[in-house]
Amino acid sequence: MHFMRSFILLLCGLLFSALCFAQGNIHGTVKDSAGKAVPFATVSLKNKASNTIVTYTVTDAKGAYNLATPSGQSLDSLLVEVRSMGYKSQAKSIIGTAPVDFVLKTSVNQLQAVVIKSSRPVLRVNGDTLSYKVSEFANPQDRTIGEVIKKLPGITVAADGTISYNNKPISTVYIGGDNLLDDKYSIATNTIPQGVVDKVQVLQNNQPIKALQNKVMSDDVALNLDIKKGAKLQMVGQESVGAGVPGNYDVELNAMMFKDKYKAINYLNGNNIGYDLTQDLLSHNRSDYMQRIDNTVPATVLSLGSVNTPALAENRYLFNQAGILNLNNLVNLKKGVQLKMNAYYLHDTQKQDYSQRTTIFLPGDTVHYTETQHNQYRRDIFHAEFTTNVNQDKYYLNDVLLMDANRSEWNSALNTNGSLVSQNFKDNAFSFSNEFNIIKTLKSTYVIQAYSYFSHTTEPENRVIQSNYNDSLFNHGNPYSQLVQAVNVPTWYTNNYFSFKIPGNVVTQSFRAGFSVQSQMLTSNLGVVQNNNSVNLESDSALNHLNWTKKKVYTELAYDIPGDKLKANLTMPLIFQQINYSDTTYALNRSLTRLYFNPQFRMKYQVGMENYLNLAYSYRNQVGSIEDIYQGSILTDYRSLYANSPDLTLQQNQAAAVGFNYRKALTLFFFSINAQYNHTSSNNIASSIITNNIEQRVMLPYPNSTDSWTLSSSASKYVFALRTTLSGGIQWQSNRSVQIQNNVLLPFNTTTETLSFGADTKVTDQVNFSYKATGSQIESHSAVDASAFHVDQLQQQASLFYNPTDELQFKLAGEHYFTRQQGNPDLKYFFADASAKFRIKKWKTDFELSAVNFLNVKTYNALYLSANTLIANSYTLPGRIVLLKAMFNL
Repeated sequence: MHFMRSFILLLCGLLFSALCFAQGNIHGTVKDSAGKAVPFATVSLKNKASNTIVTYTVTDAKGAYNLATPSGQSLDSLLVEVRSMGYKSQAKSIIGTAPVDFVLKTSVNQLQAVVIKSSRPVLRVNGDTLSYKVSEFANPQDRTIGEVIKKLPGITVAADGTISYNNKPISTVYIGGDNLLDDKYSIATNTIPQGVVDKVQVLQNNQPIKALQNKVMSDDVALNLDIKKGAKLQMVGQESVGAGVPGNYDVELNAMMFKDKYKAINYLNGNNIGYDLTQDLLSHNRSDYMQRIDNTVPATVLSLGSVNTPALAENRYLFNQAGILNLNNLVNLKKGVQLKMNAYYLHDTQKQDYSQRTTIFLPGDTVHYTETQHNQYRRDIFHAEFTTNVNQDKYYLNDVLLMDANRSEWNSALNTNGSLVSQNFKDNAFSFSNEFNIIKTLKSTYVIQAYSYFSHTTEPENRVIQSNYNDSLFNHGNPYSQLVQAVNVPTWYTNNYFSFKIPGNVVTQSFRAGFSVQSQMLTSNLGVVQNNNSVNLESDSALNHLNWTKKKVYTELAYDIPGDKLKANLTMPLIFQQINYSDTTYALNRSLTRLYFNPQFRMKYQVGMENYLNLAYSYRNQVGSIEDIYQGSILTDYRSLYANSPDLTLQQNQAAAVGFNYRKALTLFFFSINAQYNHTSSNNIASSIITNNIEQRVMLPYPNSTDSWTLSSSASKYVFALRTTLSGGIQWQSNRSVQIQNNVLLPFNTTTETLSFGADTKVTDQVNFSYKATGSQIESHSAVDASAFHVDQLQQQASLFYNPTDELQFKLAGEHYFTRQQGNPDLKYFFADASAKFRIKKWKTDFELSAVNFLNVKTYNALYLSANTLIANSYTLPGRIVLLKAMFNL
């Protein structure tokens, strides 16, 4: 309690200090002699003595302006000057805090025609909005807007499509100002033709709810794709049909509309060239969504066995036959009412061939096991989402009805340590939910909010292992027909709250009160089918029938400073939580009642015109889930038999972060540096018994803690003389954890260092070149073992584009992978791709001949290091694919 009192006093002190040092604003209006507003007039704050500009802005559509008062300067030494084409310039001194208004007189001047030509890309800045002109960064070979976004200075795109601006992930991508796709924005970046987008705009401090603007802190960053006027008048589409050898196809048919009142991205896509269509469906901010609804969705329990995904582009290793119908439609009605429908159906069949050798280094012992798997995977995914949204200045309503159905089936032929194992795994997941949110600003300027969420999920899982696998463990050494593991965790959940906000001149106070209920049942059984078709449990402890109810009542006090220079949020929730769980099979009937205080603090301070400092701290009490306390054994994969103690996991997590972001828009330079620390303490620890055949794990009631430190920095610069965007980054991460393996306590320290560099250049108007390299070092060691394990990796990518004419384009690309680990031979791989595209203008059609992996690399080996486990994998690759594709625009 002493610590918490000190922490609250410290935060209050920080807020008080910030308020004391916050600067005022100089504001006013600019009108003409007829009383009409003068928009887009330039308003400059000047030093009287030197006549130099201190800062500037432009008036909005109503002629209003707002200038931040610079720190350390007296108002008496400053004056405000207004300039606008067609009007006489005017300057005024500043008197106290009174508005500085202007009435401009017209000025008639005959100007000579001036033509300004420049090939230098320009980043246009207007308040919190940055605008990149697409035509200044696009190359002729760029087909979608996503290919252009990857080249923009200050913006990075991860391998999974996640977009970050100056090292901060974006919240969403708007299309013409509308949120068509929520955080599944890869649909837009991978589909919208770059030729229909005029500008890519970065929206800093984005607050999409109008009723909360300038009332609560928001440091979100979003992108807006500003559509060209001509593209708003007609349907847009990029169609492609391709066929090749050996027996490959790639078809994409889409239709898009970007009118102000109606927006749509609808497409039909199918391929067997290794492009995973689920990548477009990725929710890039799912963790933020889960935190908002405050619910933990049960994870899939069973699997065929662990296999690492190779660090390659998917089309290098994926064997697939996939098709998808994706429909996204939005209608804007009157008075800010918006209706939206997002739905898709995906059918996919994949196969996978790999071998794996796992080595676990233990004090005085080393465990080895090898496996070779031939997997076939079929899945059908259906998703439907219906949204009603009303977003007005004083009223906001949002209702989202969502349904998901996912049917999957795996078949596996496995050879493990010389034993043949055949597996079949079925997983049928279904869920539906509804999220309702309403916000209203009262006449008193107070803001009230009501929120309600409910959901239901179920996921029956069933895995069958064919005859006689490890019969000494599972059937007392007797032959048997099948080993069947079944699991299901159906869940009902609801979360409801009411909040009340009191906006002030500087601080907004918020009060929130609500409750949530989670009801679950974990059922499982591990059965042995005998040769006479009778079924019995593998053992008396191979059954679970666990009931779980978690109830929470909470209240929250929050303070927001939504200022221009200082933005801050202090949230202080108080949570009363009760958990009841029981399983009559093990005479288990327990409850846990706790009162928790989980404060968090965020601050963003503008230290300069384009630079800001971020600070964050949070303290969270976390309680384990139903999947942490089942006592009956579950065979999660063919060699992992897990059970837990009946004691709930109790964790305390502290996280602190600090970051500095620097931007120089005029020279297109971006820089950021961030540091983060996480400490988690727990009341239990996992204990594993590992042999060459199976791993058995239980949870033991002993204190445990983990620590993580991360330091990262990134920079991006457009070099005008070279017409090149240079980018680079560095990251250092250290993790400390403790495990019990074979009754030995093993503390581990794993350190990862990553360095990246990239360049994208226009050598000439016909030649473009790009290069990217990422190097990493991973080292892990334990204090009880003198051995240390070290893996070095380097990945390089390069591409060359040549466009001799408007009708002809050539591309040559290569990827190089290098891995070194002491005691193992170096791993080196090189992949090469080539393509030629010819355009027939009369037909408005492009024909492209491509050869992917034309060196025909058919195997790939990789090393993975985690704590004291070293995994060596070998993957079978599809090899060379030659494809002829026809592409045309609607």
